[in-house]
Amino acid sequence: MPSIEDGLKPVQRRILHSMKRMDDGRYNKVANIVGHTMQFHPHGDASIGDALVQLGQKNLLIDTQGNWGNILTGDRAAAPRYIEARLSKFALDTVFNPKTTNWQMSYDGRNKEPIALPVKFPLLLAQGAEGIAVGLSSKILPHNFCEICEAAIAYLKGEPFTLYPDFPTGGSIDVSRYNDGQRGGVLKVRAKIEKLDNKTLVIRDLPFGKTADTLKESILKAVEKGKIKVKKVDDMTSAEVEIQVHLAPGVSSDKTLDALYAFSDCEINISPNCCVIEDNKPQFLTVSDVLRHSTDCTMGLLRKELQIRRGELMEQLFFSSLEKIFIEERIYKDKEFEQSKDMDAACAHIDERLTPYYPKFIREVTKEDILKLMEIKMGRILKFNSDKADELIARMKEEVAEIDNHLAHIVDYTVNWYQMLKNKYGKNFPRRTELRNFDTIEAAKVVAVS
Repeated sequence: MPSIEDGLKPVQRRILHSMKRMDDGRYNKVANIVGHTMQFHPHGDASIGDALVQLGQKNLLIDTQGNWGNILTGDRAAAPRYIEARLSKFALDTVFNPKTTNWQMSYDGRNKEPIALPVKFPLLLAQGAEGIAVGLSSKILPHNFCEICEAAIAYLKGEPFTLYPDFPTGGSIDVSRYNDGQRGGVLKVRAKIEKLDNKTLVIRDLPFGKTADTLKESILKAVEKGKIKVKKVDDMTSAEVEIQVHLAPGVSSDKTLDALYAFSDCEINISPNCCVIEDNKPQFLTVSDVLRHSTDCTMGLLRKELQIRRGELMEQLFFSSLEKIFIEERIYKDKEFEQSKDMDAACAHIDERLTPYYPKFIREVTKEDILKLMEIKMGRILKFNSDKADELIARMKEEVAEIDNHLAHIVDYTVNWYQMLKNKYGKNFPRRTELRNFDTIEAAKVVAVS
């Protein structure tokens, strides 16, 4: 079952964590990724390999190389030793940050693994998820990348939004009973069928979850049962779907088109069931609930990243100011410092010399800070440039002020984050599935009559 925190199942989370550990910008053999992931996932290499192929076929988090199978034909991927993968730029932008990750020990206590990855995007809605657990099942359909970004922006601005599925196999959907993805709803999905001529129909898109082979098989079964009159069916699918249905003499193409929807898998019903794990418990939510929760999580993670960066800058600013005083006041040249009998006496003298400047500092000067000053090499002291030090301090203060402004307007900052993602990656994710209202087809009127 997927977690609402990052939209991932445990095996997917462990695969991505392993790929991040292995990441050097180059492709890795899938067999190596599977082996590395087994340090965290004690359920065998086959389950890891299958989950990795499914992630790769979604074309979002993983860049693939080699034969990764075909979702249109149902052809399987090549063996793990032949195909390669690496994390996509989108994954590197949105999924990882060790500073905001909560960790736990792996099953054997030898490694750390993330409890949840700090994903700054509604990943669960983009990829979809399907799974079963004890007495539970989940079926969350994939949605369009750009529309997810737009919905998140609308939610942040307090505006209404709606989200409807978008499938990589295309087709058409009737969302009149979608019920926001909640269990009890129904989604009607149809293949797109064109008239090539009066004697030939061509199927160009598939219903979600079907392949060209299974769709062709369902048509042939309907023909065997006498529901549809067809001379032959040719499957020429490769990179694009193309199934040609050649009609029997004297058969109406319009009637056959309706019959294909009525008696074959050219039209199917999908029952969504948005069941996710939240606080270690299953929750039945709507797609809108998931979007709101994920967007709130994104805003929280962005705020946390800003606060961490601000803390790092303030610490750098503190020590840069301390270093500047130590060098400019030539404290290291003091007679008392040079003649100190031990380290404690040297530290005490530096502390005394810095005392007049304490009101300027953002925090108290500790013994560790003084010891760090004493570790400054003479070469650095000789090259010290007061003007450059002032410029560095000024730049850090500007960045702190910018971060403070972002924190004060965190909603706008999060809106800009989603707009950036849409501008950067949205062109790769056009909507493939058409939204339509389907006419009801009465089977009795379109069944073939001998």
